[in-house]
Amino acid sequence: MVDGSRALDLSSAVDDLRSRHGVARDFRFKFNPGPEHLSHDQFVALKREALELLVAHGARLIVYAVLHDISKTPDIARRNGINAVCYHFNCILQRIEEPGLVLIDRFNDAGNAIDVHLRDKFTIGLTNMPYGKNGEMRLGNVVGFHYSAIGKSHLPSLIDIVLGSLRFAINAHTRKQDNNLVTARALLRLLSPLFWRQNDQGPVTELGFLFSPKVIRSDSFRNRYDALKKFLTDGGIVIEQPITAERMY
Repeated sequence: MVDGSRALDLSSAVDDLRSRHGVARDFRFKFNPGPEHLSHDQFVALKREALELLVAHGARLIVYAVLHDISKTPDIARRNGINAVCYHFNCILQRIEEPGLVLIDRFNDAGNAIDVHLRDKFTIGLTNMPYGKNGEMRLGNVVGFHYSAIGKSHLPSLIDIVLGSLRFAINAHTRKQDNNLVTARALLRLLSPLFWRQNDQGPVTELGFLFSPKVIRSDSFRNRYDALKKFLTDGGIVIEQPITAERMY
C-alpha cells in the first residue's frame, strides 16, 4: 500500500536510487538477477536501500501465506490470495476513510480465468462470505482492479523486491538453509516496519499478515505454521493471528 499523495515522491526516489547505482533506465529491477556491473554485495545494498525507501515513504504491506502442501493448485492458491489481500486492503481503506486502486502483477493463469476473476472483484466483490447480503460483499472502497507489470512503473519492481526478500527469508527457515539464516533475519528486520499494524503499534494484525487456512486440523501442518510464526517473531514480525485447529470466527 502506498499513499497516493506520496507515490510521486517514492517514484522519484527510486529514479534517484537507480541513478546513483548506475542502473540503466531500461533495466527491469527485480529481486534477482541484478545488473551485470554490480557485484553481489553492491546489488544487496541496492535492494536494502529500496526497502528503506518504502519504509521512509510510509508504504505498508499486506501478506497472505499458505502452505504449498495445502493449496490445491498454484492458480487456485493465487486467486484465493487475491481475494484475501483485496478484502484486507478494502478493510484498511475503510478504517482510514480513503479510496484505493488495486494493481496486480500480470501472470499466466489457466484459461485466462484471472480476467473474469478481476471483473468479478469489481462488479460483485467477494462471494460465499459468512456475512454480507446473500454471501456477497462488495469491496466498496476499491475504485478499480487493474493489471500492471515490471517496467510500467516502479511499484511492481518494489513489490518484487519485497516479496523476494520475504520469500528468501521464509525459504531459509522452511528448507533449513542454515547458511542463509543470517541474511534471512536481516531481511525480516528490514521488512518488519512495512507490515500493517493497528495505529502502527503492537503485533501485525490479521489484516497485515494472514496465515491460510485459519483452521488447521493436521498436527503436522499446524506445527509447521507454528514454527514459521516463531521464526517471524524472532525476526521482529510478531503476528497476532493464532495458529489453531479450532474455528474462532
